[in-house]
Amino acid sequence: MRPIHPSADAVGTPIGAKLRSSRIAQNLTLAQVAESSGLSKGFLSRVERDETSPSVATLVQLCQVLSLPVGALFAEPEVQKVTRADAPNINLGGVGVAELLMSPRGESRVQLIRSSLEAGAHGGHDLYTVNCDVEILHVISGAVTVRFADRSVRLEAGDAVTFPGREPHTWHADDNEPAEVCWVLSPAPWSGSA
Repeated sequence: MRPIHPSADAVGTPIGAKLRSSRIAQNLTLAQVAESSGLSKGFLSRVERDETSPSVATLVQLCQVLSLPVGALFAEPEVQKVTRADAPNINLGGVGVAELLMSPRGESRVQLIRSSLEAGAHGGHDLYTVNCDVEILHVISGAVTVRFADRSVRLEAGDAVTFPGREPHTWHADDNEPAEVCWVLSPAPWSGSA
């Protein structure tokens, strides 16, 4: 019996977007990369749009100019899906709140929490802080007021507020209707592993 060899993927591996994002992240223009690599701007532009495939030698040369490991172009990105049904329930101390951790437990760069708030739910009467650099509250439905030491900000469905997580604050849902909100915290102040 003769072995059957797998056929090559007719689409190929799209590497152009990774090359472009690496170039842009380093604030390099096509002209600068062209000059450093000895390749033409037009050729580089076609490579970034996946309209042509460079030879292995050219790809290695291009990756050296971009300080990018060649293998990084072919690595699968780490994608983690958290469904609402599988998201763990957490309790960050609010009253009248059901909270779900929507980001992966071990994710340290950012944390997404979806909260279902009963009418009149609140984060406590005293101001508190969160150990993160940035906190974002996005109201999906209902209305929530965020109180700071010097002012209050009322948010309705579709509104969002961004502020330093270490800024003393608390929040209160409208007394007349429940609300659905999402909190985004960066970096994640709590790993969710405890």
